[in-house]
Amino acid sequence: MFTIKIRNEFSSAHNLRGYKGKCENLHGHNWKVEAEISKENLDKCGMVRDFRDIKKYLSEILERLDHKHINNLAYFKKHNPTSENIAKYIYDSLKKHFEGLVQVTVWESDNSSASYRET
Repeated sequence: MFTIKIRNEFSSAHNLRGYKGKCENLHGHNWKVEAEISKENLDKCGMVRDFRDIKKYLSEILERLDHKHINNLAYFKKHNPTSENIAKYIYDSLKKHFEGLVQVTVWESDNSSASYRET
């Protein structure tokens, strides 16, 4: 099995609904995002997928979140904008373009991350 990973980042604000503590207040993060894609076999060039293609689509998805109040986006009006739900949102958006997408991980700080993968 061959695996590649792409990282990117975005900055945004959110507040957690139904949470008692500091995070119920509006606050921001410089999010880091990693997308992982795996395949059994490489293409004719010897790649899982061209990094450039993955970077392009991931950048387009993150542009929707960058410098936004995430709670105001349609998806996050229905889903609490936790790191877990942000990882799923990015995963669902990215999987439309890439067969073999394994996992998306989102870091809200250097020491705290959440990942989403389908079983």
